[in-house]
Amino acid sequence: MTTTTAGPRPSAARERLLATAARLFYAQGIGAVGVDRLVAEAGVTRATFYRHFPGKDDLVVAWLRAGDEAVRAAVQRSAAVDDDPVALVRRLVAAIGEQVCGAGFRGCAFINAAAEFPDPASAVHRAVREHRAWLTATLTDALGRAGHPDPAAGAQRVVVLRDGAMVAGYLDDPVQARTTFAAGVEEVLSLTRP
Repeated sequence: MTTTTAGPRPSAARERLLATAARLFYAQGIGAVGVDRLVAEAGVTRATFYRHFPGKDDLVVAWLRAGDEAVRAAVQRSAAVDDDPVALVRRLVAAIGEQVCGAGFRGCAFINAAAEFPDPASAVHRAVREHRAWLTATLTDALGRAGHPDPAAGAQRVVVLRDGAMVAGYLDDPVQARTTFAAGVEEVLSLTRP
């Protein structure tokens, strides 16, 4: 007899808490939203909250990990379109550009969270660093496959350009931020072998 091991069945209450946290944390900041408000808006009890999350920081980490998983899945779907690493980078840039110009854009959720949790030892800060490490490794791999002479440095440049676009998209003209980001990444891509 063959059995498959599946993770625990998702709880509707946990999903409501995550959705509520995503909406409130992103719009108002993590520190501005307390557990009482989260449970009230999610329609759950405090006991339910603490059954799923030992504390608010655990909910923050779960929210960031869900965001990380969504980004990774989007990149995997994009990579499945074709095996062209330059096209993958351009699709990633286009997706970030759309995000920067989207309604309600308030900057990068990961950067925002890191600003509120500056201690490198905090679980929240570590979750942000894990996402950034994955993004940098993904770009390094793509640039390496594209023949960039220094894929690690090129990936770092793209990440810094992305960070700047995320901040400029919120504070300045989002269209200009998107355009400048895309132009900067094209300079990085110009070093790849055709």
